[in-house]
Amino acid sequence: MSAILRFEELGKDWFGVPAVSNLTLDVPEGQVLGLIGENGAGKSTLMNMIGGVTEPTRGRMLWRGRPYAPASAAEASAAGIAFIHQELNLFTNLTVAENLFIDGFPRRGGLLRGLIDRGAMQRRAAGLLARLGLDVPPERTLDTLAPGERQLVEIARALHREASLIIFDEPTTSLTPRETERLFAVIEGLRAEGRTVIYISHILGDVRRLSDRIAVLRDGRLVDEGPAASFDVPRMIRSMIGRDLAAVFPERTRAPGSRPVLEVTGLSAPGVVENISLTVREGEILGLFGLMGSGRSELARLLMGLDRAAGGEVRLLGRPLAGGPRDRVRSGMAFVTENRREEGLMMDATIRENLALPGIESFSGPAGLDRGRIAATAEALRETVRLKAGDLGRQPVRALSGGNQQKVVIGKWLPVRPRLLILDEPTRGVDVGARSEIYAIADRLAAEGAGILMISSEMEELMGLCDRIAVMSRGEIVAEFARPAFEERRLLAAAFRSGAAPASEPATGTEG
Repeated sequence: MSAILRFEELGKDWFGVPAVSNLTLDVPEGQVLGLIGENGAGKSTLMNMIGGVTEPTRGRMLWRGRPYAPASAAEASAAGIAFIHQELNLFTNLTVAENLFIDGFPRRGGLLRGLIDRGAMQRRAAGLLARLGLDVPPERTLDTLAPGERQLVEIARALHREASLIIFDEPTTSLTPRETERLFAVIEGLRAEGRTVIYISHILGDVRRLSDRIAVLRDGRLVDEGPAASFDVPRMIRSMIGRDLAAVFPERTRAPGSRPVLEVTGLSAPGVVENISLTVREGEILGLFGLMGSGRSELARLLMGLDRAAGGEVRLLGRPLAGGPRDRVRSGMAFVTENRREEGLMMDATIRENLALPGIESFSGPAGLDRGRIAATAEALRETVRLKAGDLGRQPVRALSGGNQQKVVIGKWLPVRPRLLILDEPTRGVDVGARSEIYAIADRLAAEGAGILMISSEMEELMGLCDRIAVMSRGEIVAEFARPAFEERRLLAAAFRSGAAPASEPATGTEG
């Protein structure tokens, strides 16, 4: 078994904190290597060293047996390495073909020498797409494609560049189950062609299914590695977090109260949501499930005052809400957006500044900001949410892993003690250990009397954490289920409107 890529005693420090330590590992040629670890385990730092984004502090890499030290992403690409990230590196205003050949368009000869040969570009693009089973016209603009189709365009570009190693980083985050299955078939096809794949995901069953070998990072170190057939999910979790995870969800010791925290009546926005009515009580976690495009996230934005409703009423603790998000935060609402990088964080600010932002008024006085109290609060939050970071006052939040960024997005709301917390896909792209910690935070807030509205596309976490689950479809709430009447098939039936329970029957969760 020859290694296409090898790491020898590789290490990288950030702000004095080792992100990767003494890593020695072979990436077997022509196989799929599954790479797993908690958020902050060093996976992203390792990928950045492979991709020429950052240089190692110590150790070396070997590509096909020769020293490999890319100084840029372009050098990594020229070597034959391609990345498929969560956030795709594509131009949505260009056509599929233009995205595929953005690094070098086919050119005409003769009298038209130098002009783009669009006919040749379309034909070559069609051939690349056909290899992946993607039946879309090359002249379509990318913004008209579904997320799964866009991802296949990114993979087609890697094939065009003759990539020998393709690295997938959380590739199924925004995909439907059908798109995910198609992606898996493509990855298996890449392996059959003799290409090498590194597959990074927090969905452990997927990693085990796809991989030939699995490597586990913890705190920047390689702690486990071997044939995928020798791993089961308990071993993967134990290696990732250093212990057995007895229970992902907190033990149920709380009971919802009777007083409504949030009351929504007849909320509507044309083309978005229609006649939404729901209630979240003190100490209750209400789940909101639905398929992509059902209106879940749009409803959250309306509740938070980020978008304007055409009709209906929203009450918090019995008082009608009006105004924008600033007014609603002052009234006791908090919102964890699904888009943490663009809407939930100031990426160039420090971790401490991000943690202080929602409560900035409480840190202000006649003499200005109380920076000592801000620092103390940030350090306390580090412990509360188990944040893996260096100097909170120096390290920018963009330097954190995705899961630790999510902990900052959630943790920053804790000092203001919200009466209603809206969580939109709070565990997307987050490892199993961090998920358990996020669930514990939500459960603790509910136990203290807050109402929680949790929006998720993962039925398992809604059924494990929530007291009730409402189901949205085409902008409407079409069913509601109360514990213990939670079943995946019933939630899906409601989401697809196939024999779903009407929303007027929440207590029994009955269908039909």
